[in-house]
Amino acid sequence: MKCVVCKQGETRPGKATVVLQRKGATVVINDVPARVCENCGEEYTGEQVADSVLASAEASARAGVRVEIRDYVAG
Repeated sequence: MKCVVCKQGETRPGKATVVLQRKGATVVINDVPARVCENCGEEYTGEQVADSVLASAEASARAGVRVEIRDYVAG
């Protein structure tokens, strides 16, 4: 896939680190499967992965977590 940001690089399978802030919580999720632009480094996740990451951050916020760092686990 051609990168929509730089419009020059192609994306390749890789990993991303996603940082989300929600309701006063900061959640950092490492090793998220993504497509990464070989030119600019822009990261793209699929819909299922994005839904999983967002649900995880929402659960952490509901649990009262202020800061959490975790590795991605396919759910």
